[in-house]
Amino acid sequence: MLKHRGFPGRMPGTDFQFTIRRANVKEGATKLIRRERFKDRKKLDRAADAAFMAALWQYFGEEPFQRGNLDAGRLSWLFGREVVPAEDPFDPCSYEALLRIDVKRAEASFPEVFAPDAPAASDDWDDEDEQA
Repeated sequence: MLKHRGFPGRMPGTDFQFTIRRANVKEGATKLIRRERFKDRKKLDRAADAAFMAALWQYFGEEPFQRGNLDAGRLSWLFGREVVPAEDPFDPCSYEALLRIDVKRAEASFPEVFAPDAPAASDDWDDEDEQA
């Protein structure tokens, strides 16, 4: 499993996890699914989605990226909309699966992340990997 060094481990001040520490060798990677985002989601949940998208955009940009140690639960909130498969066939249960940001949809969903005056995401990250 590829570890994305420098990618934030979680959203600052919360328990919203962005990465996992180690691969699940017994059961394999958790399957990526498209989770439905309803309009009545909590404000903090929506903020976590935006923070994760900001981290993805800052770290990967428009380039395809390997799933690696990115958290399946957090990815699933964006999967099938703002984050899409970058290969065909796509294996949703693989740490090596390639993904990419659908920039057009991501800009529509998270305009604050793509605004010209958007703050640099790395300023507030709580990078747990530095301590491990």
